[in-house]
Amino acid sequence: MSTSGLNSVEKKAAVSLAAVFGLRMLGLFMILPVFAIYGTHLTGYSPIWLGFAIGAYGLTQALLQIPMGILSDKFGRKPVILFGLLIFMAGSIVAASSTSIYGVVLGRALQGTGAIASAILALAADLSREDQRPKVMATIGMFIGISFMIAMVLGPIVAEAFGLSGLFWVIVVLTIFAMLLIQFMVPNSINKAPRGDHVALPQKLLQLVRNWDLARLNFGVFSLHMAMTACFVILPRMLVEKGLSLDHHWKLYLPILLGSFFFMIPFMIIGMKKQIEKQMFSASVLLLAVWLFLLWYTKGNFWILSALMFGFFVSFNYLEATMPAILSRLAPAGLKGTAMGMYSSSQFFGAFLGGVLGGAIESIYPEQDVFFAMSLIAFAWFVVTLTMKPLKKSKSYSFTTQFENEQEANDMAEQLIKMPGVFEATLVFSESVAYLKVDEKLVDIDSIKTLLKA
Repeated sequence: MSTSGLNSVEKKAAVSLAAVFGLRMLGLFMILPVFAIYGTHLTGYSPIWLGFAIGAYGLTQALLQIPMGILSDKFGRKPVILFGLLIFMAGSIVAASSTSIYGVVLGRALQGTGAIASAILALAADLSREDQRPKVMATIGMFIGISFMIAMVLGPIVAEAFGLSGLFWVIVVLTIFAMLLIQFMVPNSINKAPRGDHVALPQKLLQLVRNWDLARLNFGVFSLHMAMTACFVILPRMLVEKGLSLDHHWKLYLPILLGSFFFMIPFMIIGMKKQIEKQMFSASVLLLAVWLFLLWYTKGNFWILSALMFGFFVSFNYLEATMPAILSRLAPAGLKGTAMGMYSSSQFFGAFLGGVLGGAIESIYPEQDVFFAMSLIAFAWFVVTLTMKPLKKSKSYSFTTQFENEQEANDMAEQLIKMPGVFEATLVFSESVAYLKVDEKLVDIDSIKTLLKA
């Protein structure tokens, strides 16, 4: 089997799982650019209930992300993913059939209950070799970004044509298509990736809670998604007030999202080449706080609002793209799955709280005060980033091996950690696996394999 690129199974897995992930995220995101307008027509509407409806999926996602990954380890990836999609579809049907804000909140909460992200990533890991796994994961990440952009453009068009109920029925159709992809396109698992790399281990959660580097990152993604969700409680309505009708919102979202995506790429390249990633990261968080403050302070015309939205999304896209990469470098060897589970839960809980806070602030204060509150959160995040350590360039590996007993595994770990370029070595006797975090420029992988075989 060639190791120079993805083989046929890996290509099929990468594209089909990325499509499933993208379709599901498309269904979650499409409500963001329209609900602030259409939600006002629902029975029982109030700003705070509107915020609950926008963010409700985040709460159930946050609570169930790790348990669903663990269930996929026990009952199989595909059955858990299909079950999650079925619940997601049921939530979409409940929301589509509701004429009250309370029914939509229930439907959105049900949508989030189908928390399949960890199970999809674990299946992607099962279907890929160690050296090709980053390419598969990158493909999935790319589709998530694309789905967000498509949702911002497609949401207003679909809502204008079919109404809010029609939007949720379109999501039902997308979910059925995703289920068909899982059943008939995604390959069946032919091997199994080491658990610690891609599935959360409950017994290790407390250990990671005490890890300040990871806690800082979790607070960051929590703050980022809180700000983004809170802004969309009021932004669509502000655009209408500035003279841009909902059916034309896509004409603004498309150039802003595409432009901000391409504009932030050079900064990512500069940060990596100049090895100033920490400084670039802190600067992006500070700029996020500045854009939010200006959105509050500047009560200007449509073009000023558009320019500030562009700046916001440059910062948002940069941070959204760089944080998972930083997480992979900070996660202790063998605990990437647990670290990712905590990170995802923080992200979705931030989305939930952003919707609720956005609605609560709007119900008491002028709507633009939402931006001011989020700018304070972003500035607090900036202060936290100042304590970041310079990031080491590292890559994680996992090797299948055999030990006679736990003492032999511990002795082997001691030998590995002394080898050039090895930052961390964790050998798990019960899994017969060695997890390593290394500097690729300094490490000799062949020597490590020789030692493990011996």
